Amino acid sequence: MDNQRLITWGLFAFLAFMTWQAWNRDYGPQPVPPTGETATPNPESGAVDLPGIPATDSSALPSVQAPGAAADTGSDTPAADATTARVIVVRTDVVELHIDTRGGTLAYAEMLRYPVHKDHPEKVVLLNTAANDLGLIRSWLRARDGDAPDADTVYTAEHERYELGDADELVVPMTWVSPNGVTVEKRYVLRRGQYAITLEQRVSNAGDTPWTGDQVTQLIRRNVERDRSMFDPDTYSFDGPLVFDGEKAEKLEHDDLLDGDPEKYTGRSGHTSDNGWVASIQHHFLSAIIPAEGSTNVYTVRLANGHTTASVISAPETVEPGDSAVFARTLFIGPKLQHQLEAVHPRLDLSVDYGLLTVLSAPMFWLLEWVHSFVGNWGWAIILVTLIIKLAFYKLTAASGRSMAKMREIQPRMKALQDRYKDDRQALSQAMMDLYKREKINPAAGCLPILIQMPFFLAFYWVLIESVEMRQAPFALWINDLSVKDPYFILPLIMGAAMLFQQKLNPAPPDPVQARVMQIMPVMFTVFFAFFPSGLVLYWVTNTLLSIAQQWRINKLVHAEALARKAGRKKNKKGGDDPE
Repeated sequence: MDNQRLITWGLFAFLAFMTWQAWNRDYGPQPVPPTGETATPNPESGAVDLPGIPATDSSALPSVQAPGAAADTGSDTPAADATTARVIVVRTDVVELHIDTRGGTLAYAEMLRYPVHKDHPEKVVLLNTAANDLGLIRSWLRARDGDAPDADTVYTAEHERYELGDADELVVPMTWVSPNGVTVEKRYVLRRGQYAITLEQRVSNAGDTPWTGDQVTQLIRRNVERDRSMFDPDTYSFDGPLVFDGEKAEKLEHDDLLDGDPEKYTGRSGHTSDNGWVASIQHHFLSAIIPAEGSTNVYTVRLANGHTTASVISAPETVEPGDSAVFARTLFIGPKLQHQLEAVHPRLDLSVDYGLLTVLSAPMFWLLEWVHSFVGNWGWAIILVTLIIKLAFYKLTAASGRSMAKMREIQPRMKALQDRYKDDRQALSQAMMDLYKREKINPAAGCLPILIQMPFFLAFYWVLIESVEMRQAPFALWINDLSVKDPYFILPLIMGAAMLFQQKLNPAPPDPVQARVMQIMPVMFTVFFAFFPSGLVLYWVTNTLLSIAQQWRINKLVHAEALARKAGRKKNKKGGDDPE
């Protein structure tokens, strides 16, 4: 009995705390957004300005070293080309990119299919030169003799605008030629419906001596400290650098990088699963650099001037005179669509942060997506998956339901015991335990369904807030976005009413304190769920209604069994063979 009271009060305190947090998030003092430049690169204005970022950030990067040779102690970067730079606009069916010809830097990326807010035209921007939302991907080559384009070299390009149109593939080429006969063609390859971008740097050596060099690719992103709340997915989801070293993924918190020393990781060659990548993740979206399969790379991440710089440095290659070589990378700039992530790298889906409950959330998302492929609506998919989960645990919850139904049947006898032993609590407890044992009732069985459902509830919460597939997904009627709270609080009110009705099917707790807490619980749940994503409330409403139907049927069966036993006892008593 004491354990039941402890569980009840613990749950009540948890709900009260979470409700206070939710109210404070929506109605408490709001943080002041950072100020800073908000302009995006303009194709007419020439090169973008990168405040606080050196043109070629080679500090803390390993120097170029030919196979079997000593490291070059000279400068990594040749002098910058003085040619005037410009911005190339690239547009596909899913993304608009701005490429600065100075270094061939990706300076702007707008997600054409993902508005910041539903029914508003403003789109999500992942790369940007704005000081308060900085995001860049740049790449360059380093040669032992310095004969290579760096991040400040201006490339030549034939056009200022490229559009996919009706084609399935779009290639954006840029060229740099050295006086010594080395030509570098940098190409971005984009495909219809895809957020993965192929970056190729082809080195053609028309000179008289071998060329040895490597490539550096850098992902630069703003880094901010902020309070995280589980009621606000945009702040609770991790926002910052993520490194996969070939074995495990590691999120680098702001404090981890404050010492100024770069975090270094050495990639492993061999199987695909051993290949690493670096990314900057945020809620629903990421930017990532993924090296070629089977390649060996060094990864560094450091914090400076309010932004993180994640670098990927390849092993050096030698290009003989008259020969050529291609340095390739895959870039991913877009939503965390899990099918596309897996197609790029088998472990890039680790950027979808389900937290400690990944073991439940990942298969739950797979099941939701599978059901969605048939019904075409995420709301109905949630309802059907809830039904599947309920069926999977039917036997376990049915056993608990039978105990609750039996307790309901013996309520008059328990009331009689309470009246008989009202002045002797020890005798009352013993008499009730004897009654439970004789009727084969588990008094703690009522807590079992909640304990079973909580891990799935939390896993479902993470699936709803972390899966971009359900971002801004409509259901029906007034629910036009399952990832945010019900705008009219209708679903939470339905849930509260369903919980009240569910309580009527169950016996009242014998402890008066527990009984009062249980009466308040539906009200607390209603307020608590009012701030949760409507998809999660839909799950809980469906689960509650299914539980009501199950318990109602069990109550009828147990009541019929009790009547049959009572009739049997009367019959035996008339025949002189009363078992009691």
